[in-house]
Amino acid sequence: MFIDTHCHLDFDSFDDDLPSVIQRALENQVSAIITIGTDIKSSERAISIAEQFSTVFAAVGIHPTDCQHTTSDDIKIIEDMLSHQKVVAVGEIGLDYYHMRAEKEKQIQVFSQLVALAKDKHFPVIIHNREAHSDMLALLDKLKPGASGGVMHSFSGDSEYLQKVIELNLFISFTGNITFKNAKGLDLVSDAPIDKMLLETDSPFLTPMPFRGKRNEPGFITYTARKIAETKNLSLEKVAQITTSNAKSLFKLQI
Repeated sequence: MFIDTHCHLDFDSFDDDLPSVIQRALENQVSAIITIGTDIKSSERAISIAEQFSTVFAAVGIHPTDCQHTTSDDIKIIEDMLSHQKVVAVGEIGLDYYHMRAEKEKQIQVFSQLVALAKDKHFPVIIHNREAHSDMLALLDKLKPGASGGVMHSFSGDSEYLQKVIELNLFISFTGNITFKNAKGLDLVSDAPIDKMLLETDSPFLTPMPFRGKRNEPGFITYTARKIAETKNLSLEKVAQITTSNAKSLFKLQI
């Protein structure tokens, strides 16, 4: 069985066929799905979707591209959401210096507040990092989110950065882009210890081959898992077993 630890089922591309998407995931041996909030409204929708499907869980957070106008009231709303029984993580949170839709100082402030909240409430964090490696590493070293656990989603960086992240007690995950022809990052897949890896689709984005160009969905997680198995010279069953155990442990999933 597989667990998709990161997708966005609240996006409108799933509005017309969400029950079928969930059913196809089950048929492809996906036993659990975590749908991710990126602001207050999408976090509310993530919880609503999790309430509708027994195999779906929610993460709540404020994405760095959506944090410019975040207030203390918004942080309190996220805190209140953590009491919901289907919420399993704080995320998606982090730094994004590619889009720069929020000032760096604001991104760092909101990320720090949400990591502190997660640690206080004993929730793992789901971290977004894009072109902010130096600042992110400094913050991770200072804030130590690994104390409550967490994952660097859609990991990017080099082998040295990978090692530092793992030393901070964080998991890493890769998306369907590792299946692309001439994909970059397969050396990182090879270097990453399987006992620190999770599976994710980041759907509806980063659709794996052979479906590239179409909407991604949780049922496609098997294609990424197969590429990881091939790259690490492991059986698909072993990759499924270990990554599922990792996800259940990190997110305290009772499935």
